[in-house]
Amino acid sequence: MIFRVATRQDLPAVLALLADGGAGAGGTGGAGDRVGAPVPVEAGGAHERAFAAIEADPRNELLVLQDGDALVGCLQLTYIPGLGQGGRERALVEAVRIRADRRGGGLGAELMALAVERARGRGCGLVQLTSDKRRTAAHRFYERLGFARSHEGFKLRLEP
Repeated sequence: MIFRVATRQDLPAVLALLADGGAGAGGTGGAGDRVGAPVPVEAGGAHERAFAAIEADPRNELLVLQDGDALVGCLQLTYIPGLGQGGRERALVEAVRIRADRRGGGLGAELMALAVERARGRGCGLVQLTSDKRRTAAHRFYERLGFARSHEGFKLRLEP
């Protein structure tokens, strides 16, 4: 297993992981029936622009877990400066995914442990995440890893 920062070449596979997020995951949709099937990326399109912005921002990292030639997991870490936590950054974990045919084997725990270690190494005072209320299995998973349900979250969707 290799844990690394994603490259532009990983984008179709990362989008496939996000599309395969399960009920209430808020994925990109359209992965089809094939597990891990790459999602086409329109040149200059929204996904490519978003990846370029993440790649250029030192406070954002798109991280992947690679097994051989296949990406089997991903997540995004965003480092947020603030006055709380003694002035230390907090790490926000988003878009955690393990490929459907690889779930249940400990890869998610390994991916999260590596992300937490990365945040700790950067000096963050806190790692936080949100999870869709419908994803009860994910909630149990995060609790097993030591995350506490400490807040109630709110979102306001902004439509164009």
